[in-house]
Amino acid sequence: MRDNIKGGALTETTFLVLLAAYRPNHGYGIMQFIEKETNGRVVLGAGTLYGAINALIKKKWIAPFGNEADSRKKEYIITDTGRQKAQEELTRMGKVCELASTIIKGEKSK
Repeated sequence: MRDNIKGGALTETTFLVLLAAYRPNHGYGIMQFIEKETNGRVVLGAGTLYGAINALIKKKWIAPFGNEADSRKKEYIITDTGRQKAQEELTRMGKVCELASTIIKGEKSK
């Protein structure tokens, strides 16, 4: 996963998986959440999704949730660190949107 740690930018996949994990969710549920909430614009394959999940667990941004005995339905939940990263990304994206809006509306002079 190529998140830009220096600049703080997360990949879209990372950010969407974090959002999907605000409530306990299993892999297929995360896939469905992302597809639904992006109106089908983002559809993750299993390899991409589970690669992202594994990377986020390694970073301690999400964690397994509940009973892991039933391995078919592993659920994941965002951690406090993951919440902090999601908030930072929201703030960063808001600033980018403000800049874009200003430029597109022609309010920013050269």
